[in-house]
Amino acid sequence: MMATAREKSVNTMATEAIAEQTAEPTAKRTLVGRVISNKMDKTVTVLIERRVRHPVYGKYLVRSTKLHAHDASDAVGEGDLVEIVESRPRSRTKNWTVTRVVEAARTI
Repeated sequence: MMATAREKSVNTMATEAIAEQTAEPTAKRTLVGRVISNKMDKTVTVLIERRVRHPVYGKYLVRSTKLHAHDASDAVGEGDLVEIVESRPRSRTKNWTVTRVVEAARTI
């Protein structure tokens, strides 16, 4: 007994609906780093530092990464500690968005 085209389309729609319900939303990556430049319009450069253990000697080394993040309010200043979250690409180098200021920079 052959299934009709209508039955096939109903079956595929049902399986797609079940797949949508069971799919869990992926958690976006969040990082904390220090703002080292805010000279661009609505963009800040954030320095992310992490400690990595050397595989042979065991000494801890500081590795760093510079990322560009979108700052819609343009209120973040240099030296601020900020939390950034991964987002859609806004330009060739900007894939992160500033979510909050963890600690404001100390002014002397």
